[in-house]
Amino acid sequence: MRILLVVYDNDSYIHWFPQGLAYIAAALLKEGYEVEIYNQDVNHWPDEHLTRFLDENKFDVIGVSIIAGYYQYRKLLKVSEAINMSKQRPFYIIGGHGPSPEPEFFIKKTQADVVVIGEGELIVVELIKSLTSKTHLSDIKGITYRDGENIIINQRRPLIEDIDTVPFPAYNLFPIEYYRLLRMPHSTNSDFIMPLLSGRGCTFKCNFCYRLDVGFRPRSNESIIEEINLLKYNYGITYIAFSDELLMSSIERTVSLCNDFIKAKLNIKWDCNGRLNYAKPEVLNLMKQAGCVFINYGIEAMDDQVLKNMKKALTTQQITKGIEATLEAGISPGFNIIFGNIGESKETLNKGVEFLLKYDDGAQMRTIRPVTPYPGSPLYYYAIEKGLLKDCEDFYENKHTNSDLLAINFTDMSDEEFHQCLLEANTRLFTNYFQKRQVLMAEQARKLYMEKDSNFRGFRQT
Repeated sequence: MRILLVVYDNDSYIHWFPQGLAYIAAALLKEGYEVEIYNQDVNHWPDEHLTRFLDENKFDVIGVSIIAGYYQYRKLLKVSEAINMSKQRPFYIIGGHGPSPEPEFFIKKTQADVVVIGEGELIVVELIKSLTSKTHLSDIKGITYRDGENIIINQRRPLIEDIDTVPFPAYNLFPIEYYRLLRMPHSTNSDFIMPLLSGRGCTFKCNFCYRLDVGFRPRSNESIIEEINLLKYNYGITYIAFSDELLMSSIERTVSLCNDFIKAKLNIKWDCNGRLNYAKPEVLNLMKQAGCVFINYGIEAMDDQVLKNMKKALTTQQITKGIEATLEAGISPGFNIIFGNIGESKETLNKGVEFLLKYDDGAQMRTIRPVTPYPGSPLYYYAIEKGLLKDCEDFYENKHTNSDLLAINFTDMSDEEFHQCLLEANTRLFTNYFQKRQVLMAEQARKLYMEKDSNFRGFRQT
């Protein structure tokens, strides 16, 4: 059984390692299957190149995984067209967060044979075994498949209980040096950054979140440290970007992990996603000691009623105290604010902008995007219930045309007023960022000429 996994061209300067696909590859390799990677993102091949590649190389199975997004959806359609045009079209599987909530829609649009729903490692292995033995797909939990003209949605598969049983991503199948170009806040030009998963899921239930799993399943500290050391010694990684939704899943877990990082003398920088209700001074100081340089917080809004509406389980007081404590600990905070959830107005947006400006440390550009009701999220079903959205096809084909443009208007504003508010808000944020950069450049010039700073590398290189 020869299997081809496709890394599609992300059309971005962000060189993010395709972690999910690498996990799938590792699970298949563990079972002894032959796995190859078609890396369009590295080589920037046109879509028709995939058709020629499949015509010239015989594969039994091809797989593509995507997250939800306007670009990802349209890219999937193009990749699917290239696959379906091949004279040697393999058995076609798609998966990921994007197709999982609405598998029937995606299987119709892509003409794929199977959609994998949710976590794919165990499902894909079972599916390949079934294809090898030519048994029927009806007994495989966690898939949607074609049966003649019918589309069958099987029962969901239980989540993997012990994440430590999942093999490390198949790093050896990827051109690791390509991902050296990834940059994160407080990384240097010499840092080599790779994402790493510390656990899966989240214990919170925000109304705009579209994940299918419930609860948080952490990896053991030992397993995490083992993978970090593998990346350090095999590839020279110096910075870990924890990619899971919530490394700070509790105070106890965060403290335990940091203590073990310190004991292991990892000597790396790292960042993570965090929760501001867990951002206590003693926790943050320990995180700093363990190597943390940046925490990305999902603030989302600076109005208590809006936070309640989105089921954020945070208050503005918790947000303010947590951000101040993070800055005091010497860790750079990332602020994510979205606009347009239920109950939002120009006034609530301005509260968010003022907060971003007040606590901006200049580590990254701050912007505000409109909230998007992705299929699978409570907000998506609310939009359908209120007649603001018809179905998944309406979302992807008509409404979700760009992540920075309004998809569904949950406010009392007109669409034009909504976008005008975003223009004004982001203009203030852009201006603030570049003013800070200007001050920094002026200080660099002063040090160069007045203090004869011989380490300066030139203004065009900054």
